[in-house]
Amino acid sequence: MKPQISLFGIIVMLLTTVALGQTVERTHDIIPEDYFSQVFLSGVEASPDGEYTAFVDYRWDKENDRRSHDIWVVENDTQELQRLTFDPGNEGSPQWSLDSKSLYFIGHIKQGTADAPPYDGSTQVWRINVDGSDLFPITRIPDGIYDYQLAPDGESIWYTRTKEYRIEEWGEMRSQYTNVEYGHGIYEVSELWQLDLTSWRDELIFDPKLHIHEFAVSSNNKHIAMITTVDGESISMEGWSDVTVLDRSNGDSYDLYDQLWREDAPSPHGWLGGLTWTDDGNKLAFTVDFDGYPSEIIVSDFSERAAQIQRVTRPDGVHVAGGLNWVPGEDAIAFIGDNRARARVYSVNLEDSSSETLTPGDVVVNGFTFAGDDGDLVAIQSELTYYQDLVLYKGRNETTHITHLNPQVDTWKLPQISIVEWEGANGDMVEGILELPPDYEPGQKLPLLLTLHGGPTLAEPYCFLFWIYGRASFAAKGYAMLSPNYRGSTGFGDKFMTDLIGHENDWDVKDIMAGVDYLIAEGIVDEDQMAVSGWSNGGFLTNCLISTNRFKAASTGAGVLDMTMQLVEEDTPGHVINFTEGLPWEVPGEYQDASPLYSLKPGITTAVLIHVGENDPRVPATQSIGLHRMLWRYLDVPCELIIYPGAGHNLTKYSHRLAKAKWDHAWIDYYTLKK
Repeated sequence: MKPQISLFGIIVMLLTTVALGQTVERTHDIIPEDYFSQVFLSGVEASPDGEYTAFVDYRWDKENDRRSHDIWVVENDTQELQRLTFDPGNEGSPQWSLDSKSLYFIGHIKQGTADAPPYDGSTQVWRINVDGSDLFPITRIPDGIYDYQLAPDGESIWYTRTKEYRIEEWGEMRSQYTNVEYGHGIYEVSELWQLDLTSWRDELIFDPKLHIHEFAVSSNNKHIAMITTVDGESISMEGWSDVTVLDRSNGDSYDLYDQLWREDAPSPHGWLGGLTWTDDGNKLAFTVDFDGYPSEIIVSDFSERAAQIQRVTRPDGVHVAGGLNWVPGEDAIAFIGDNRARARVYSVNLEDSSSETLTPGDVVVNGFTFAGDDGDLVAIQSELTYYQDLVLYKGRNETTHITHLNPQVDTWKLPQISIVEWEGANGDMVEGILELPPDYEPGQKLPLLLTLHGGPTLAEPYCFLFWIYGRASFAAKGYAMLSPNYRGSTGFGDKFMTDLIGHENDWDVKDIMAGVDYLIAEGIVDEDQMAVSGWSNGGFLTNCLISTNRFKAASTGAGVLDMTMQLVEEDTPGHVINFTEGLPWEVPGEYQDASPLYSLKPGITTAVLIHVGENDPRVPATQSIGLHRMLWRYLDVPCELIIYPGAGHNLTKYSHRLAKAKWDHAWIDYYTLKK
């Protein structure tokens, strides 16, 4: 099958229509540094009256070597923008007052040498008027808060704070010897407090000796739902978490019956989250996410004496990606769903399980909010010519872009973006995102950069995406870029996802290489000039492909080398247990088959660049250090290891991301393009 370059994808090479109908000629060749000029969005929240939308603006701060987060508002009808915060301490989690005149948010504001809250940089709740005036600290909690919510009546706020808790067993010994660290027994747990906004008195409401990861107060103020675990560690979310409900009428608490997401689930290692109540406070929705299996939406109905729990029927082929919101005036739950490289907002009616697509078309939505009571919707949306702007869906028929936050992109020569399809493992069809240079003409044979997404329970999106992992910037310099949605990716049906269980480093690799061979056969790619890159699960797959010698260069980031090491070291080992279908003493062969370590051998010709964060809890640095040792010390492979000091699983510093991008371009160009 020939790659289908859409008409829209070709047009973006030349011109684009921007605000006010003005056209700008595309003259700028994208370079790695352009990545840092982009503005990114999150935390979108519409005001109760539907007139405004608040959002968090992320932009890179070179001087402070990080991204800064600020609160903005846009008037939906006029598209007038107002920036509300300017402090470098980072602000987020906006919540509107009931009268739509002010915003509450979390801030980390530091003033001078202040060493007491609220100006000591600790996490506090603040309030500011919609016009940017009267910034006011709501909380002044020593050591800060963890999470907060404005009460449904607007007269108080609820917040959680953390404290240390020691279990009784061996407690005396642990208290006596405090100059060492312990594997368990000393936990970070939560308290739930309420602060009256008139009297400014606060009250301890709930002290469960558990960690409260998130909470939601019902709009009728009858119940508070919480995701709780025994401690704050990530591993505790994998099958050891509960939905704990506090009954406000009597102060009693209990855990929801968990059969649907434990005994009846394909894996016991589900993550709970996304708590959201209906406007009448009678129904609670939340998600259960699994590595390797479809995510589910669970609804608990509190209108009867005993809570009734049900699993929501998902639309065919749609994977729940989060963002739960109840549809105003309807008994329907809305969410972001992955479907064939698109991410749309869908709704499901609870009475008859009928579904509706609220943001149709070739769109990728990263967040949304309902504006007012009429069902209007504001989405953080991306398409082929832009990444992340706010789009207003009015009456579900009319759409308006209410922000244009990256005007510089209008002058960029964008890649030709299309979806290609090929036959993968076992004869099943696989899709991928193909990016070609702006001036590409059919018949040209190009070098290839194969870039592999993480997860694997994710999907590469069908939209413009300029990221540090290669998309856009390599196509700009003459490469073809293929980003496969290989076996295990979301949005291609449940079977396509779960087929990867027990087949990592097998069916996914076959899907990927079949896509590469397809582009070679179509005359698009020069098989003597190919490179591969990926981060996290993409790094793992890159490690799997090193020994094939099909690629001249590889850039692997935070990738697994050995599955047994990964199980005993990472913070979320349920991933490994799900995909290997057991523990090492139960299925030792599965662990070895899935591990790239055992395919390394003399004669490897791929030059390998390795990236990892020094403090990565998800794929610990020992995996990358081990790969470097095997390649450099024992196999004499051209290799470079870059460890980013203090970094975790994701690189958050400007300097680290720039270093990664520049190293990738230099390394891949050098080893791929030379003949």
